[in-house]
Amino acid sequence: MKIPVEVVKELRNRTNAGIADCNKALLEVGGDMEKAIEFLQQRGAAIAEKKKGVATTEGVIEAYIHYTKRIGALVELNCETDFVAHTAEFKELAHDLAMQIAATSPQFLTSEEMPPEAETDPQAACLLSQPFIKEPAKTVQEIIAETIAKVGENIKVRRFAKFELGVDH
Repeated sequence: MKIPVEVVKELRNRTNAGIADCNKALLEVGGDMEKAIEFLQQRGAAIAEKKKGVATTEGVIEAYIHYTKRIGALVELNCETDFVAHTAEFKELAHDLAMQIAATSPQFLTSEEMPPEAETDPQAACLLSQPFIKEPAKTVQEIIAETIAKVGENIKVRRFAKFELGVDH
C-alpha cells in the first residue's frame, strides 16, 4: 500500500513527527489518520517510558518575560547530551514551559512533591499535570513525552521559578 504524500504531510503537520515515522504509522494502520495519530502518541509514550531512568546532565535554563515586564519565569530543562540541548525542538519546549509557568503559577513539579495536607487540585498545582497552554487537550507531561520521541533522549524539568512584580511567592 502506498500512502499519498499529501496525507503524510497532513499527519506531519498535525503531530510534528518525522516524515518516515508518519509514513510508517499510516502504513501500520491502513491509512486511517486518527489511528495514525494515536499510533504515534503511543509510540512517543513508549519511547519516553524507556528513557525514564536515563541520566539528564545537559540542558538549558530558559527565561520568559511577559510583554508587560511584570511577570517572568525561569525553567531548568535537562536532557542527555549537549547536542540535543541545542536543537530547535528542545529550545522550543524550554520556552513553552517557561511561558506555561508564567501563565499558570504551578507550585510543584509533580503530585508526588505535594504535601498530603495540601488542599489544592494537583492538576492546577503541579506543572507536569497541567493542561498545556498551547494545546489544552494534552498535559505538559504528554508534550514532554512527544519531544522525547522526536529527539530520542530523556528530558526532565529539574526546577522552575515564577517572578511577579510586588508579589512574594
